[in-house]
Amino acid sequence: MGFKSPEQLSRICNTGVKPEILKNVGKAITTLPENFKPHRAVKRIFDDRAKMIETGEGIDWAVGEALAFATLLVEGNHVRLSGLDVERGTFSHRHAVLHDQETGDQYCPLDHVMMNQNGEMFTVSNSSLSEFGVLGFELGYSMENPNSLVLWEAQFGDFANGAQVIFDQFLSSGESKWLRQTGLVVLLPHGYDGQGPEHSSARLERFLQMSDDHPYNIPEMDPTLRTQIQEYNWQVVNVTTPANYFHVLRRQVELTGHIFVLLYREFRKPLIVMSPTYFVTKTASQIYLNLEEGIRRLILGSGKDIAICRVEQLCPFPYYLVQRELKRYPNAEVIWCQEEPMNMEAYSYIAPRLRTAMKALGRGTMEDTKYVGRAPSAATATGFYQVHVKEQTELVQKAVQPDPIESP
Repeated sequence: MGFKSPEQLSRICNTGVKPEILKNVGKAITTLPENFKPHRAVKRIFDDRAKMIETGEGIDWAVGEALAFATLLVEGNHVRLSGLDVERGTFSHRHAVLHDQETGDQYCPLDHVMMNQNGEMFTVSNSSLSEFGVLGFELGYSMENPNSLVLWEAQFGDFANGAQVIFDQFLSSGESKWLRQTGLVVLLPHGYDGQGPEHSSARLERFLQMSDDHPYNIPEMDPTLRTQIQEYNWQVVNVTTPANYFHVLRRQVELTGHIFVLLYREFRKPLIVMSPTYFVTKTASQIYLNLEEGIRRLILGSGKDIAICRVEQLCPFPYYLVQRELKRYPNAEVIWCQEEPMNMEAYSYIAPRLRTAMKALGRGTMEDTKYVGRAPSAATATGFYQVHVKEQTELVQKAVQPDPIESP
């Protein structure tokens, strides 16, 4: 067949799955054996999940993840997940392995998506508390078996710095140095929910700082849709809905949702996911606003509860899609809103790229991009919940205030 062109390698296809297939695998992963007796709270969770699948409403984070895993398994892909407490999930949300309260027997719903399923197709393993050792092992596994979806999850994203050598010397730059690709997925729970400076931030800014997309050059529009992810060193996302999480996981391995007629992504890139903390156990919902006339301010942000436009893929920066939104509101004031301090999270990365996107539209001065968020800080977050609430209230009020925002 010969060598394929970059356009052929990175052609974007549909990651969706037919509703009837989702219902079938959804029923399989929410149905427990007749004589299995889980904890009553877990039984209630699975009853709720079965209702979500039946009605198609209220799909939460854990179900979105399980559906992504299940559909990949049906398509013949191996899925592997490890990390501290990943079987249950740090926030008691995943429940990938259940325990019979009378016999102690274990049951893994994702081992029973299909009839006579190979028990090795899905692997979920609680690991020791060694971020460096476990992430290093999973990196090696993903390189030796690129057709698997391999994930490592930190208990909290704050603890990822225990594996900093892996990120700095291997994951961010391994392809550039050694021409070795990896599709490893790193899940880093990240959220400003008043839990203090050790349980709030996955240090998103550090991953963006190691990203090699250019802040002042906009890729050509047509090739961007096909080759942008392939050209840069990794993907950094801050997804906030189960739907986006489902699709970004499937995108790592497969680029079409047509079961049994498969087109696979023929290159591999690491995926860094800032996963949620607070609403990982809540029902996520989306509100669609189609009222474009009279819009006086466009708020861009990354994370939860951002009013107008959430930038969920940060790297590579989606110039084309951001410009499309800017064009919809040509007279709007544009701000970047984040919960984290100014010297953290995405602001330092986003600001020059947002100005580049605006400049190409004739709106690119320093005064045209505003910032709303916490002031610069040495610590990632306050340790006092009352102070956290006060700061949160102030930044939200500033973002939606009727008066124009002053530049930082």
